[in-house]
Amino acid sequence: MERVIHFFEHIQSWQRSLLVASGIVFFWIIESFIPLFKFQYRKFRHAWLNIFFTITTIVVNFLFAYFIVKASIYTNEHKLGVLNFVQLPLWLYIILGLMIMDFISSWLIHWIQHKVKWMWKFHLIHHSDTWVDTTTANRHHPGESLFRAIFTFLAVAISGASIWLIFLYQFLSVLFSQFNHANISFPRWLDKALSWVIVSPNMHKVHHHHVQPLTDTNYGNIFSWWDRLFGTYVDVKDVHELHYGIDTYPLEKENNSLNKLLKIPFEEYRPPAGAKFSNPNSEA
Repeated sequence: MERVIHFFEHIQSWQRSLLVASGIVFFWIIESFIPLFKFQYRKFRHAWLNIFFTITTIVVNFLFAYFIVKASIYTNEHKLGVLNFVQLPLWLYIILGLMIMDFISSWLIHWIQHKVKWMWKFHLIHHSDTWVDTTTANRHHPGESLFRAIFTFLAVAISGASIWLIFLYQFLSVLFSQFNHANISFPRWLDKALSWVIVSPNMHKVHHHHVQPLTDTNYGNIFSWWDRLFGTYVDVKDVHELHYGIDTYPLEKENNSLNKLLKIPFEEYRPPAGAKFSNPNSEA
């Protein structure tokens, strides 16, 4: 464990980027052998669009890293944060730290984006993908990447996590997101068993169904406990019946266009069939 701590304590920016790229390549290869859906699409063109958003996400995270590192140093020097209240065994420190950061910087901000209209308009870019695969994991508008970076800062301030634990969490967060977005087919019994602890591929695919109410379920990224705890967990027996995307942007010229996707948050809102924020003048 000391080697792991040392690695993430001294990890370089290029190493973090390499880990992100390696995860995409790994799951992209697996998708070719055991696909859940046999999409009829230009896989490389689709990938490059999503990789653009992955790069912007990385840039935003790097720009915000200074504040996150400062928060970690300050809380640890002054013994602030949940993890610094008492001396914890290393294993409990890691698990509790990962849970706090996963809840605040992943589940909570995700849930909020589905409840606040102007934030949802940024999150629409992620949901507009009609060919969900591992590259969809970081298909986030730069505005959404900023929201998530701010909540990561809050998670660090509240938890008091050490720098190495933050970077370990960020690595696992990206890896799990690539995993649960990947277009891979697991036996139902295996996927169901995994979903009691972590967010499995089938569990998260439900969240990408194109209409409500399923769009507003299964918000988790690493741990599935939050959805079970807050009543947002839904199980769909046959995931092959799911239809990806969002009903307000069904056309490829809109949901697969970089220029269009960047503009969506600033355009007039289109209420979906489920009447989410149906009042066009409502902002929350």
